[in-house]
Amino acid sequence: MSYSLVKRQLNELYHLCNSRRWVHPDPLEFLYQYPALEDREVAGLIASSLAYGRVTQILKSVASVLKELGQSPSAFLPSASDRFLCEIFAGFRHRFTSGEEVVLLLAGVKRVLDQYGSLGACFLETYRSCDETILPSLTAFVDELSLPFEGRSNSLLPRPQKGSACKKLNLFLRWMVREDRVDPGGWDRVAPSKLIIPLDTHMHRIAIRLGFTKSRCPTMKTALEITRAFREIDPYDPVRYDFALTRTGIRNDMPEW
Repeated sequence: MSYSLVKRQLNELYHLCNSRRWVHPDPLEFLYQYPALEDREVAGLIASSLAYGRVTQILKSVASVLKELGQSPSAFLPSASDRFLCEIFAGFRHRFTSGEEVVLLLAGVKRVLDQYGSLGACFLETYRSCDETILPSLTAFVDELSLPFEGRSNSLLPRPQKGSACKKLNLFLRWMVREDRVDPGGWDRVAPSKLIIPLDTHMHRIAIRLGFTKSRCPTMKTALEITRAFREIDPYDPVRYDFALTRTGIRNDMPEW
């Protein structure tokens, strides 16, 4: 299939599906509740970190965590002690993720807020416009957030240097960097052209069918290969079609693609 034909079909799908009316059920919907960027960053990291498993359980788990953090998570966390957070999330469980892991993630967020002022400022600390993708800055960002884990179980923050496709983190970056009718954006100093496709099972299957990859392993290498193919279609925004394409795997009222 030629890139020109794929681009035409993708653009048709984008204009059909890229609307907030098609967002539910998706953890992205939680971000719309936070007008302040610093709160949206925290909510987005939590929502994307828990974005695995059945979507109904994802929404339930994200809602339960964000409820405890109040209307302004970025204001709540710096004043919340680790002991208090442990008490709040003692009974939390989302598939492989325990309440302890949520507390450790929040401890990492607290540390970043204290040191950099915001999650966005931390990410920008190592972001370089000359890099082909955001991979170097993503790696450094995860390293900063992961410090409280200190070798303990960590199902929330996959490490790019270990080959993970980092679907959840790349989803978070799509939400924070892109700005259109669906993605709220806010990180306007990061170029959308540097984003990496959030590689889930549905996107992987589509990419194989389109001939964007032959790899059956959903690794970072595969995600980068697929991203390069999407960049041939849209050099400035290779992740542009991610939301529309994944609707067909989330909603049963969307056309198959």
